[in-house]
Amino acid sequence: MTTATVPPPLVEQTIARLRQDLLSSVLRPGDKLKVDHLRAAYGCSSSPLREALNRLTHEGLVIADERRGFRVAPMSVEDFNDITRMRLILDIQALEESMAVGGDEWETQSVAAFYRLQKVEERLPDGPTVLDGEWTQRHKDFHMTLLSATMSPRLLRNCGSLFDQAERYRRLSAAHRCQPRSKSGEHEAILNATLGRNRREATALLAGHITRTQQDIAALLPRLTGEATASA
Repeated sequence: MTTATVPPPLVEQTIARLRQDLLSSVLRPGDKLKVDHLRAAYGCSSSPLREALNRLTHEGLVIADERRGFRVAPMSVEDFNDITRMRLILDIQALEESMAVGGDEWETQSVAAFYRLQKVEERLPDGPTVLDGEWTQRHKDFHMTLLSATMSPRLLRNCGSLFDQAERYRRLSAAHRCQPRSKSGEHEAILNATLGRNRREATALLAGHITRTQQDIAALLPRLTGEATASA
């Protein structure tokens, strides 16, 4: 007999839907998130919506103000520079610890996560790309698996939170990409250096992987902001 799949709780469903709309810019940076309007759009009551918005505030995707309510977190070069700076500190430390103590199971899981991500990336074009939820999840799974052997659960959680905060910028960069970028090749190089316990190469490759998007955003956001101002 087939066991019916139990759907996630309403709050989790609401969080997933809101997160997807935030990441894909259906809800745009700076937009006000009025609970009454969201109730109609998402077909749920105020309680799960407020819980979802509070959770997304902790993820850095939503800003809460006691007087002004909720709004979509703005995007800026300065904000992404700060996210990147912290990732370069925390992700590198977690990767170094994982290489130091990770065992056979960690290696197996890392290879499997790369393979799953690679199958998605094989379908992506080299130029402008609309990244979807499947890519986002597999991309995060790969990076977090590489870091997962760290002995600090708190460090890993912070790495995951910063990874999520960077997602809107990744999607924006991919959607406006002018130069080809073989992310699968970058991921494979990071994986091989990590499993080879080559600390210097692995950390340099990861740092380059992280900062490459930072460079793209530094060039892209001012141009997009200027275009938006000119058309207003």
